[in-house]
Amino acid sequence: MLKKDALLLIPNVLKVFLENGQIKSFTFDGRTTVKDVMVTLQDRLSLRHIEHFALVLEYSSPEQSHRFLLLQDKQPLAHVVQRTHYQGMRCLFRVSFFPKDPVELLRRDPAAFEYLYIQVGLGTQRGSGRLCM
Repeated sequence: MLKKDALLLIPNVLKVFLENGQIKSFTFDGRTTVKDVMVTLQDRLSLRHIEHFALVLEYSSPEQSHRFLLLQDKQPLAHVVQRTHYQGMRCLFRVSFFPKDPVELLRRDPAAFEYLYIQVGLGTQRGSGRLCM
């Protein structure tokens, strides 16, 4: 029985979890890369700049509550899914590189700033008060 949050429930479809609770699904083939998904998310979420964002794999381990693995832009999605053997792993779209000047991010890309705000607000509510990045 598969968990509802599993990384891959349908062959060649990747579910990406957003900070606002939405889930975006992407079909992929052997040529689809992480960057392709990032560009599509940039368009769907009306983001102007995505240099602070990344796709990450989240999983729980017995030693620690949550671990995050950053995916590289050039990685093929099929390769990422094939080599992933952790049960319950999820793919998240996250602000992974905190901006030096959040006010500048607000000025340049209000939608990206709002995404960061939601992530930080939810991150501190979920756990021990630490930022979940």
